[in-house]
Amino acid sequence: MKNIILILFIIGALNSCDNKKISHKEAVSTYYKALDSGEFNKIKEVIHDSITLISGDFVMPFDKNTFYEFYTWDSIFKPSYEVIELVEENDDVIATISQKNIRNAFLKNNPLKLNVKISFVSGKITKIEELDYIDVNWDTWSQRRDSLVSLVIVKHPKLDGFVNDMTMKGAVNYLKAMELYKTQEDRELIKQ
Repeated sequence: MKNIILILFIIGALNSCDNKKISHKEAVSTYYKALDSGEFNKIKEVIHDSITLISGDFVMPFDKNTFYEFYTWDSIFKPSYEVIELVEENDDVIATISQKNIRNAFLKNNPLKLNVKISFVSGKITKIEELDYIDVNWDTWSQRRDSLVSLVIVKHPKLDGFVNDMTMKGAVNYLKAMELYKTQEDRELIKQ
């Protein structure tokens, strides 16, 4: 009888370890570390069945499968993420994030630093809302983006639409457009 009670106690202890909930701050840290290291399975562990990303007027709802498409879009730009600060406010976490990637470098704002509000349902991340950006030069960002779009429309119309296409194909086209822009810049420098 004592053996049965001991076995049941051990099984119960093991199960409680498996079901240990992590804090909201730990979930956010795990999310950004997984984005940084390219481990989508770890991201899936901390996001809810549905997750919404909000950037200004853009509201992008995803389930876990469609979120993978966004993840692959992001990964094409070879990102690195750093969590600078995490502050709990009520049931949310306000995080200051630094993101470096090829796209931000092209747009002359690398690293891109921002504050985001992360919301939870049942301990899982369900919404990430961009609150504000820190020291971003939007004039340079817009000028570089608009020049890139203009070049594509005039010289490479098959790539048009890449700016708002948040699929892997859109990211690949974005990279191609940046390479073509760089080639164009190099040609203009040679002419001078």
